[in-house]
Parts: sequence; C-alpha cells; structure tokens
Amino acid sequence: MKHTAPQGYTSVAPWVVTDDTGALLDFITAAFAGEELARVPVEDGSIGHGEIRVGDTVVLAFDRRPDWPVTPSLLRIYVPDADAATASAVAAGAEVITELSDSAWGDRGGRVRDPFGNIWWVVSRVEEVDPETSWQRMSEPPYAESMRIAQETLDAALSGRPVGISSPPVRHAD
Repeated sequence: MKHTAPQGYTSVAPWVVTDDTGALLDFITAAFAGEELARVPVEDGSIGHGEIRVGDTVVLAFDRRPDWPVTPSLLRIYVPDADAATASAVAAGAEVITELSDSAWGDRGGRVRDPFGNIWWVVSRVEEVDPETSWQRMSEPPYAESMRIAQETLDAALSGRPVGISSPPVRHAD
C-alpha cells in the first residue's frame, strides 16, 4: 500500500477526546516525552484541535462537548524502557492498572490510566520471539499468570467490577 499520509504522519492516527485537551497534551509531554505540535483554541475557549508527536506517531486530540459521551481511549505505546516510562506516567498523574510483567511474545509492559480516563499499554520489546515459541510459552505458569492478570485488570478497569474476567488463549489449528 502506498503511503498517502503527509510527511511525518502515520496512515492511522489515534484521536483522543477529553475534557481537558491542554492538560492531556501536558501529561503526554511529561509522561512519554511527547512533542506538542499544535494546540488550537476555539471561540468558546475549548481546544478544537491538538496534536502531539510520541515517537513516530502523532496523537490527535480535542475537547469533548458537554452533551457528548465520555469516550476513553485505549492506546499502546512502545518505549525504550517500560519501567521508566511507567514511573514517568505515574509521576505525571497516571494510575497503574496492570503491573509490569514479561509477555510470552517478548514484550515487557503494563497499563496505566491517565488522569483523563484513557488507558495506555506501556510496552518495551525486550526480545524477539517467534510465534511457535510464543504459543509454547503461553502455557508456562509465569506467562499464563501474566496473561490472566493482564486480562482481569483490564476487564476490572473497564467494567468497574472489583475482580475482572479472564480467559486463556486458545490456539486454532493452522
């Protein structure tokens, strides 16, 4: 597929709608070393358009209108050091949803909820793992437990239940 986005933009871009886009841009700058590109206020004082570059991606944002539903975003960010980035996010006001752990497929990461209700998967690639090895690892106790906790903590965070629901992965025949 031909790259049709303008220079410096990816083909798919996340939009975040929040009650305080200015504060969101400040959070992303502090937590993930974002580089703010645009903050466009509109006549009523809200932010009608904001952009911030995080790594190779531009995240777009704008303020929610009072009669729109709250719509939290779910975002994954690859960083050089997931532990350090999670600590930065917490220092900037995020709450840990899922403690950091190592995955069967070679990532280390966890989840935080930013002060605006968005959930960020904060992830580092720590090793290259082929698909067959990943599937084998998923049945090993430490990786199976990590997957269970990841599913349950996300479900609890999104559903509001005190204990979330999980289900082990099932490999289909190729």
